[in-house]
Amino acid sequence: MTAASNIIWTSREAAKATEGRALTEWTATALSIDTRTLQPGELFVALEGDKSDGHNYVMTALERGAAAALVSHIPEGVPEDAPLLIVDDTLEALRDLGQAARHRTGAKIIAVTGSVGKTGAKEMLALAFGVLGQTHASRASFNNHWGVPYTLASMHEGADYGIFEIGMNHAGEIISLTKQVKPHIAIITTIAPVHMEHFESLEAIADAKAEIFEGMDHNGIAILNRDNDYFAHLKAKAQARNIKVLSFGEHNEADSRLTGCIEAVNGSRIKASVLGEEVAFSLQTPGRHLACNALAVLLAVKAAGGNLKKAARALEKFEGVAGRGRREFLDIGDPSNPVTLLDESYNASPIAMKAAFKVLALIDPGRGGRRIAVLGDMYELGRDAARHHAELALPLTAADVQLVYTCGPLMKNLYDALPQDRRGVHRDDSVELAKIVPDVLVPGDVVMVKGSRGGGKKPRMQIVVEALRELPEKKSGGKGRNKEKIDAL
Repeated sequence: MTAASNIIWTSREAAKATEGRALTEWTATALSIDTRTLQPGELFVALEGDKSDGHNYVMTALERGAAAALVSHIPEGVPEDAPLLIVDDTLEALRDLGQAARHRTGAKIIAVTGSVGKTGAKEMLALAFGVLGQTHASRASFNNHWGVPYTLASMHEGADYGIFEIGMNHAGEIISLTKQVKPHIAIITTIAPVHMEHFESLEAIADAKAEIFEGMDHNGIAILNRDNDYFAHLKAKAQARNIKVLSFGEHNEADSRLTGCIEAVNGSRIKASVLGEEVAFSLQTPGRHLACNALAVLLAVKAAGGNLKKAARALEKFEGVAGRGRREFLDIGDPSNPVTLLDESYNASPIAMKAAFKVLALIDPGRGGRRIAVLGDMYELGRDAARHHAELALPLTAADVQLVYTCGPLMKNLYDALPQDRRGVHRDDSVELAKIVPDVLVPGDVVMVKGSRGGGKKPRMQIVVEALRELPEKKSGGKGRNKEKIDAL
């Protein structure tokens, strides 16, 4: 690939797309909104947020090698001849760049939404399509009002496939995003009681997820979970727009049907029939929910005309997503008997909690070890929040979790519902809990940390995860942690 082929925007193209004014000529190879991760040659977009203004970091971006900066005014201290693209509003300009990128691409576009499992499915889509052609995919969980246009605007016009994650907290949020993305194929992973604080019913959540169809034309394909109670509801929504519907799951009538799934500590061995084509593959991360989402991914590959078996082999590289079940081993004094850490700290919901407990149940502790769960509040569950937390006691017991540490006022409902011998301690603050949990771990323990993200930049329960990661340095003289890949079955 030549240097020129890496360019995604020239100053003239960007100025035309945004109706902005470029002070100098430049070319950019990527976009950045964070000077901490910015690489030379990238276009820095100075977004204005509630707590921070990107214009305050423009000079830093240029000093670190940014090709140019997208701004609404010349920031104080920045030379007037600096490589700037001046627009009326930087977020609107980012959307304009995204729309221009979408208009010029010939890529097959696949979008994924759903109550849970979006990011994992997006990562699997990126792997599966990545072996079939040049694939562009959302970073992390860039699925909101700025993340989606950022991902679009970052897409090279020569991409063969574009993979987009679309999220929402309220009704009406997906409509504007899907109309930007205009997906050819849309996956809805599942409908579950997530964000119930903002919805009157699960059907209302299903309606909000069905907004993804608004950006599709009559040639589009919707891929829906056949096992979900709202399959028929979503199917009717798609068909009302003349969108073809395909399904995945364990149901006998699913187009992509799970015919076998052997779960073990080091992953799952999966057999499936995808539109009549038989396929077998393994995932390095266990969980029936992941196996079913993999079926949705392979169905998207088949619908796009891709090589199914080649894509299935690519999925064997899927190792989970940071903060969503990725496994690490902590040597705290006995290298042959490490602590197993399951980092589920990014987010949580009742359905995701129960799925995570099933994975935890598959992992046998080492010598003298125990299964331990460290759980933080689940947010946006509405009037039934207390009940949803208390009801986690039963699946935790079924998973044979010996100790449960809880964090937050909502999780106090779970703590009170647990049998006395399974209670660790409860604290309302994760910082306090992070001082307690590391001291109770012994070699051989299996510990899972999970909770909702909260309003800050960092998930609240990640504070506990980071405290656990410091254990090897404290107890073993800095040996660190082992993040070696777990072999597939």
